[in-house]
Amino acid sequence: MDSKQSKWVWTLGVIFALVLVGLSALAGEERLPEGKVAVVNGSVITRAAFERERSRIQQSLFSRGKPLSDTQRLQIDREALENLISRELLYQESQKRGVTVDETVTNEQLRKLKERFPSEDEFKSALTKANLSEAAIKSELKKAIVIQQFVDREFVRKTSVTEEESRAYYDSHPDLFKQPEQVRASHILIKVDPGADASQKAEARKKLEEIQESVHNGEDFSTLATERSEGPSRKRGGDLGYFGRGQMVKPFEEAAFALRPGEVSDIVETEFGYHLIKVFDKKPQTTLAYEGIEGKIKQYLKQDKVQKEVHRYVEELKKNAKVERFLTESPS
Repeated sequence: MDSKQSKWVWTLGVIFALVLVGLSALAGEERLPEGKVAVVNGSVITRAAFERERSRIQQSLFSRGKPLSDTQRLQIDREALENLISRELLYQESQKRGVTVDETVTNEQLRKLKERFPSEDEFKSALTKANLSEAAIKSELKKAIVIQQFVDREFVRKTSVTEEESRAYYDSHPDLFKQPEQVRASHILIKVDPGADASQKAEARKKLEEIQESVHNGEDFSTLATERSEGPSRKRGGDLGYFGRGQMVKPFEEAAFALRPGEVSDIVETEFGYHLIKVFDKKPQTTLAYEGIEGKIKQYLKQDKVQKEVHRYVEELKKNAKVERFLTESPS
């Protein structure tokens, strides 16, 4: 139930992401160019702020493994600029409405941000590399908190979702609430390097055959996994928990889903090496009951409503604002 609305509405989270992702993205680059990309009712949006917002969006797409075309880069440029303009308009409006934030709240958020870095020195180093100061970050956090409080007061608190709306959403989106078939399994792994020769593979397989014989003789599978498996799950007795189709490499998945609870597979070869797999439980595909997820549906629908309302509100603010844009239309 991911919302397709713009993520700039949830401003405090965006600022955290901007700082953490933006600093990382910009760390190895030369100092950012001076200048402005827009002026909103007299308030300048700097190119540095634009570069950080653009990096945040790009990193989000890169993390999903999506290569970017020149057209997409232009779209990201426009999105970054409009995000910044929208946030500035919301901030200006929050000031007109008298929204303020206590200094201790800002300091607490700054403290939480610093905790995401290994040390104070690394936090300061990241700021320096991105041409930012702690005062600038604190100012951005303060603005974010003010905007968030404004959105909460003017939109979140005034928005509700009825039982009829949440039920209708559940009934009209059945595929969203299907729980796929799952299996709970443990495994014992003997690793084989990708470049291993035939003799090395034979040696690894022989190791697992000896363990397999112990399993056939009634020794406890979990104990053997703890003692002899070479995978990270050995600390849990080989337990991989519940998983569905598509979460494991194909040979492993096929073997696991073919077993009944209590059964142990024959030796299975994957790119990681040789495995023995024991299935402990299987869950058939089911549909989540409305009663168990009603709260999450209402939360999602409320967020969706708020985002749409804020978007409409900002579009109205833009109509009555003096917004000058200086961004050139060229691939970045």
